[in-house]
Amino acid sequence: MLIVCWSPVMVEVWNGPGDKKTVEGPSRMPAPIRLRELIRTIRTARTQAEEREMIQKECAAIRSSFREEDNTYRCRNVAKLLYMHMLGYPAHFGQLECLKLIASQKFTDKRIGYLGAMLLLDERQDVHLLMTNCIKNDLNHSTQYVQGLALCTLGCMGSSEMCRDLAGEVEKLLKTSNSYLRKKAALCAVHVIRKVPELMEMFLPATKNLLSEKNHGIGTNHISESLTKYCDTSSRFCISDPFLQVRILRLLRILGKGDDDSSEAMNDILAQVATNTETSKNVGNAILYETVLTIMDIKSESGLRVLAINILGRFLLNNDKNIRYVALTSLLKTVQTDHNAVQRHRSTIVDCLKDLDVSIKRRAMELSFALVNGNNIRGMMKELLYFLDSCDPEFKADCASGVFLAAEKYAPSKRWHIDTIMRVLTTAGSYVRDDSVPNLIQLITNSVEMHAYTVQRLYKALLDDISQQPLVQVASWCIGEYGDLLVSGQCEEEEPIQVTEDEVLDVLEGLLVSNLSTPVTRGYALTAIMKLSTRFTSVNRIKKVVSIYGSSIDVELQQRAVEYNALFKKYDHMRPALLERMPIMEKTASNGPTEIVQTNGEAEPSVVEAKHPPPVTQPTNQVRTVFSIPPMTAYNKNGLKIDFTFERANPNPNIAVITIHASNSTEADMTDFVFQAAVPKTFQLQLLSPSSNVVPTLNQGTVTQVIRVLNPQKQQLRMRIKLTYTHKGSAVQDLAEVNNFPPQSWQ
Repeated sequence: MLIVCWSPVMVEVWNGPGDKKTVEGPSRMPAPIRLRELIRTIRTARTQAEEREMIQKECAAIRSSFREEDNTYRCRNVAKLLYMHMLGYPAHFGQLECLKLIASQKFTDKRIGYLGAMLLLDERQDVHLLMTNCIKNDLNHSTQYVQGLALCTLGCMGSSEMCRDLAGEVEKLLKTSNSYLRKKAALCAVHVIRKVPELMEMFLPATKNLLSEKNHGIGTNHISESLTKYCDTSSRFCISDPFLQVRILRLLRILGKGDDDSSEAMNDILAQVATNTETSKNVGNAILYETVLTIMDIKSESGLRVLAINILGRFLLNNDKNIRYVALTSLLKTVQTDHNAVQRHRSTIVDCLKDLDVSIKRRAMELSFALVNGNNIRGMMKELLYFLDSCDPEFKADCASGVFLAAEKYAPSKRWHIDTIMRVLTTAGSYVRDDSVPNLIQLITNSVEMHAYTVQRLYKALLDDISQQPLVQVASWCIGEYGDLLVSGQCEEEEPIQVTEDEVLDVLEGLLVSNLSTPVTRGYALTAIMKLSTRFTSVNRIKKVVSIYGSSIDVELQQRAVEYNALFKKYDHMRPALLERMPIMEKTASNGPTEIVQTNGEAEPSVVEAKHPPPVTQPTNQVRTVFSIPPMTAYNKNGLKIDFTFERANPNPNIAVITIHASNSTEADMTDFVFQAAVPKTFQLQLLSPSSNVVPTLNQGTVTQVIRVLNPQKQQLRMRIKLTYTHKGSAVQDLAEVNNFPPQSWQ
């Protein structure tokens, strides 16, 4: 009698009474749970931590099974591992197990193994090269489904090395009579060509036959990828397969791009497709859309391009919002090259501004601005301003910017330009760009004949609404500059209004105390009141208002008030000259930062003009570089280095242009960097704005700033500099004198 009893570690063999023999045997692990049970268990987890605990426990069991080389349940464990990989958990330790499954003779094992290889392996890992021989064997397998698995895997993640080694097997399967394998081989061949383009010649003979397949999906991708020179596509549009037609149209686009002869040969074909395609169904619209893209990409005839744009115009009338969107996008791409043809559909495009879909409205807005020119500026601005009134807040900033740019470029008159900008500020003043205020101020300043009209319009706007801060700032500036024209009633453009000095001051004082006013707006209002001290007779009232804000909690407003009080008390004889009207400002090519003008020596009230809110345009002096002036190091301390380079202004040789270059060799950025300079009274110094207020660490960049020094007496240049910055959280301030300027810089 033989009795075998299994224990976890030992095997007991009984041959009969009194005869017992114990031998060592392998331990058998319990059968792992199935994938379905694992999914059900994980879904019961209430928290992420609980799910993570379940996953870790199951991964530990799977690792143990892999170490035991358990062939029975390897397929089940890899399947569970792939599920956990899909949930975002690491599963890289199963890569070699996938290779073992691929090498198995069972189809179920191969299926999971190849799936795991596609999910867990890629060409960046050398492990995938171990699959090459297995894939080659399976490509020659007697079962088509095993061959299909190998083709799918190679077409998904095959590297260039694998593609070179296995291209011959793929090419053989491309010629097989089995349509199932031909389809997979064609898709795999596309991947091979993408990885190794020089192998394209290998697949050329087999590709032409793919067009004759009943299943056109076998060949279309392969054609577009490789055989762009060997396809006779002119007779293929009779086939009622939209996928094939779309692919052929894309192929024509490749063939005709930049090729005059090929483009000419396609014109008739594309014209037939564009005119004969039925659009009652969506597939017809898809074919027409691809036809339009092909016409626009090749060197087609002008009449054919007009036909394509007319098709897009019909798309704009379609009820399908997706079709309208792609039409607007395509028209936006072609408007620069076919402007007149797109203009014919202007009314339809403008109607799209009323669409409920936000994507369509945005594209319609962009295209509308692209269509604006000198002939239609009035009509288009009317529509776009109406859109600005009613559009969602997300559109207002872009729409306002577009109106500003179009008005500046195509304005038929200065009055129309000013009215349009004021309309934008009234409608969407809170959404306009930061540079809109100085740009409008510059426009008003340079339109001398419109000063009375503008200040009257802006004063009326202030009476109606003070919530739009950019509008209030422009109005305050204009009232301060041209308040005398407002009270005198000199407006000739429209009926003048009757307003007194006290009424004007009441409005400006109201801005100072309004909760709607920002600190910047209060600065404009206070400066406007100060300006009116030379235009109005109510000087005592203005003095009282200015003195009140000398103790304001707003530091900027307090500083202005203190300086203005100093004008009244110490420099009253200079006040009329300092507060006279701003001259006409020359516009620069770019709206750079406002320069700060400093007059050195004793404290002088010219700093008041520098504090005036309107922008001062950058000087237009031409500068010529003098290479004979060597650069110099003005400061080098605590990792901060200041170098000076020199230029000479032309045509004024008395002006030296010094460019500072601040660099930082420490391991931390220097923030809030400010460079200040002072020169003796015999010089005049002009300090422009710096390129940045952060000096990058480890000399990775420099901060530059331009200094202009007027030296009419040709004296030796001396300068005192003050540097302030924050470094590693600590504020740093230092003073230095620079007296070793090279003689060429001041002689």
